Amino acid sequence: MFEQTFKNIDDVLWKDAGSDSELDYIGQTSWVLFLRYLDELERDKADQAELVGKTYNFILEEEYRWPNWAMPKDEDGKLDHHKAMTGPDLVRFVDTKLFPYLADFKNTAENPKTIEYKIGEIFSELKNKIQSGYNLREILEYADELPFRASTDKHELSHLYETKIKNMGNAGRNGGQYYTPRPLIRAMIQVINPQMGEKIYDGAAGSCGFLCEAYEYLYNRMEKTTENLKTLQEDTLFGKEKKNLAYVIGIMNMILHGVEAPNIIHTNTLGENIRDIQEKNRYHVILANPPFGGKERPEVQQNFDIKTGETASLFLQHFIKSLKTGGRAAIVIKNTFLSNTDNASVSLRKHLLESCNLHTILDMPAGTFTGAGVKTVVLFFTKGEPTKNIWYYQLDAGRNMGKTNPLNDKDMEEFVSLSLSLRAESRSEKAKLETEKSWLFNVNDLDENTLDLSPKNPNTPEEAPLRSPKEILAEMQRLDKETSSILNQIKELI
Repeated sequence: MFEQTFKNIDDVLWKDAGSDSELDYIGQTSWVLFLRYLDELERDKADQAELVGKTYNFILEEEYRWPNWAMPKDEDGKLDHHKAMTGPDLVRFVDTKLFPYLADFKNTAENPKTIEYKIGEIFSELKNKIQSGYNLREILEYADELPFRASTDKHELSHLYETKIKNMGNAGRNGGQYYTPRPLIRAMIQVINPQMGEKIYDGAAGSCGFLCEAYEYLYNRMEKTTENLKTLQEDTLFGKEKKNLAYVIGIMNMILHGVEAPNIIHTNTLGENIRDIQEKNRYHVILANPPFGGKERPEVQQNFDIKTGETASLFLQHFIKSLKTGGRAAIVIKNTFLSNTDNASVSLRKHLLESCNLHTILDMPAGTFTGAGVKTVVLFFTKGEPTKNIWYYQLDAGRNMGKTNPLNDKDMEEFVSLSLSLRAESRSEKAKLETEKSWLFNVNDLDENTLDLSPKNPNTPEEAPLRSPKEILAEMQRLDKETSSILNQIKELI
């Protein structure tokens, strides 16, 4: 039912003149879903207050609550066509009254951690692109069918929403920046193994895939006490996102996964001076996939010790600075970071190796990020001690990856298993890490000038060297002689 409802909403958006891509579809679906969710949340809170003899103060005024503007119903629970706005009236109300009213919450909310502030932030950034009030009426009716109250309903909705994000990523344009394959995220989290009480951060949050999966990982493993649930909801997951649409999608994604008021700040992370980061701003765990190939202006570069226009390199500096001593990180980055010869890249590799234990480099196959057209690696490191040995693992799924053959959890199983065995100190365990796909490397063997970290697998079976043209001609002449000799023998027999 849920899947069909999402498809129906997409079909209506496709007909509307204001939405013409997957990015538009998910943006417009998101604001409608958010207001539908908010209505259910408020009703839940009102019911809970009533049970203990208290009165709940609704966030939204009467006129702007879902049952009043979106879906006024008659005594039979059906849409009251006498009260319901439609056509130009509905679009006019949404554009000139609803959105400005909701956007103003950003100015009146007590602090950024509240749901009120999130409402203001979202509706300050989004615009209603649905031009036909008749199409909008149809979408509102479909959204009203979606239940948000039961945890099983939210779980199914979160999966469908993730599918929409994935489709947006596959659609090209800027979509790829929002979607990191979930099997890769889950593997990274398993290796990092965050614990209750630790603060987890993604400074390039996008659709908040890392934070959503970290929430699931911790929720499924923790003792379900009131204190733990409160800690997980309010003081565990933190993120920052620059792009308007990505911010809204990330907030909605976390809400559907069960986080009521996500700690996601709408800001340009790289606009912060890393020299101002103090201990109170640091995190135990950082999980991220900063944007590929972005370029930053000179004034932004001034916020960093190692000046470069490469966005991912600036993010890596930010992440190292934002980790607590002993903190763990897993960062997706273009594989060219390992071998670029410019001064900034060499300096950054030196800084990483000296300030952190870069214990693992996971080399991902081409096609992992559909539509992105880049090869990536994942850097796993712990802050506070220099790197001595690096374990390299080259993932080989045994097939060409892409839209029709995406990465799956089974592809990651061997890597995760071997990664966890790295914690073992015995030589027999470490011997398992030397395979045709993986090997240990001593940092003392690096070239001191370039610190080139690009993987050169010493365990790959040697291929026969290519022959020279002279050798090939000699072989052809030898075979010709053998053929002539055999033909002569046949003639003699005849």
